[in-house]
Amino acid sequence: MPDLSTNYLGLKLKNPLVPSSTPLSHRLDPVLHLEDAGAAAIVMHSLFEEDVRNDEQMIDRFLVHPDAFGEAAGHLPAADNYQSRLDSYLEQIGRLKQRLSIPVVASLNGSSLNGWVELGREMQAAGADALELNAWYMPGDPGLSGEALEDHYISLLRELRQAVTIPVSMKLSPFFSSLPHFVHQVEAAGAAGVSLFNRFFQPDIDLDTLSVVDRVQLSSSADVLLTMRWVAILRGRTGLSLAATGGVHTAADALKMLLAGADVVHLASALLERGPQVLMEMLDGIAHWMETREYASVGQLKGSMSQRNSTDPSAFARAAYLHALDSFTPPPGVRY
Repeated sequence: MPDLSTNYLGLKLKNPLVPSSTPLSHRLDPVLHLEDAGAAAIVMHSLFEEDVRNDEQMIDRFLVHPDAFGEAAGHLPAADNYQSRLDSYLEQIGRLKQRLSIPVVASLNGSSLNGWVELGREMQAAGADALELNAWYMPGDPGLSGEALEDHYISLLRELRQAVTIPVSMKLSPFFSSLPHFVHQVEAAGAAGVSLFNRFFQPDIDLDTLSVVDRVQLSSSADVLLTMRWVAILRGRTGLSLAATGGVHTAADALKMLLAGADVVHLASALLERGPQVLMEMLDGIAHWMETREYASVGQLKGSMSQRNSTDPSAFARAAYLHALDSFTPPPGVRY
C-alpha cells in the first residue's frame, strides 16, 4: 500500500482528500461520515460577513433597545437566550474538535476592511486548526483598478494574520491579471497556502418571469483543467501550500491535480451529488494507480508533472492553445 500522506498548511494529513466548504458541516453527523470514509481534514462552511453584520444590527435593534417597541417588547427574546450565527459557528467548531480526529479548518467569507476578520481570533480560540479566508468583492466600479483591488485583498489578509497565530490559507478566484504575481504578494503577507479556485454561483435570467434568479450549478470534471494548469505553473514558484479545488469527481481528476503539484485536493460537488462513499472510491483508485506504476508515496508523484518538471513546459503555456486550435476536427457526422 503506497503512503498517501501529505502536508498542507503545516498540518500532517493521512491523505490528500479534503472536503471543502459546503453545507455538510452545519451538522455533526455528515462530517463524522466524511471522516469515516477517509477525509483527511474538513473545511467548514463559511461564516459570511453579511450574516455577522445583520446579526449585530438585529441585536442592537431588538435586544439592546427593546423600549422602542412598546408593549411588543415582551415578545422579544431575552438577550441571554439569543444565539447569533457567530455563536452557532463557534459552537460547531467546538463540537467538531471534540468528535473528530482530523484537522478542522474554519472559513471566513467577506470583503470589507472594518475589523470583521478579527473574528478569526474567536475561531482560533474555539479550536480551529487553520483558517481559510474566502475574500471576494464584485469589482463593478470602472474606477477601481486591478491593483487597488489586489491591495484590498492583501490588507484583509494582513488584518487576519495579525489576529491569529494558526495557519491561514487564501481562497482565490482565477480572475487576477497576473496570478503568480498576486500569489507572491499573498505569500509575503503571511499566508501559509492558497486554494485554487473559488467557484462562484452566477446569477441567471428567468425568461418566463424576466427576473434575475440564483441557480446552484455544481461542477464537472471538465472544470479540473483550469485549476490543474495554474497549479502546475505555480508549483516550484512559491513556498505556499497548494490546494486544488473545482471539478474533482474521480480518482483520475485527483491524480491529475497531484501530478501537477497540489498538496491537497478539495471536494464539494462530488460529495453533494454522491455522498461520502466518493472518498473511499477515490482513495482506492489513487492507491491502485500508484501501485500499478510503482509510486511509493504521494510525495514522490506530487508535482512530477508541474511546468518546471515537465519535459514540455510549453504545454501549459500559449503554445498549447495554438496546437489545440490547429488540430481540432469536427466530430464524425458533423458536416460543414
